Amino acid sequence: MRPLPVEPIPGAPSFVRGVSIVRGAPIPVVDLGAVLAQREESSFTRFVTVAIDGRRVAIAVEGVIGLRVVNGGTGDLPPLLRDASEGALASLGTLDASLLAFLRAGRLLSEELSRTILGPGDRS
Repeated sequence: MRPLPVEPIPGAPSFVRGVSIVRGAPIPVVDLGAVLAQREESSFTRFVTVAIDGRRVAIAVEGVIGLRVVNGGTGDLPPLLRDASEGALASLGTLDASLLAFLRAGRLLSEELSRTILGPGDRS
């Protein structure tokens, strides 16, 4: 979705751009570029909203290439890939002739960053 203005929140972590109104409700905006590249700020043109344990967060991204409904991956990973990326890989699948890697997004974040964004608890 196209983002509405973001109001900064003093004292928030550097990757939290602030709060914006999304579908009539104020929700925090996390700068995905700042989280993944660990730079101060990145430019963004879209929000992608996610719900985690009943809490909503707007992820600020530079762009969205497209949306597709896909079935889950193959389930169990081959033995050689089970420990790849410290457990970040959940399963594999295909879409047309392209390989899809389903990630456990919480595993891509450091423990501290995960607790800041998601709160204490499971990171899978």
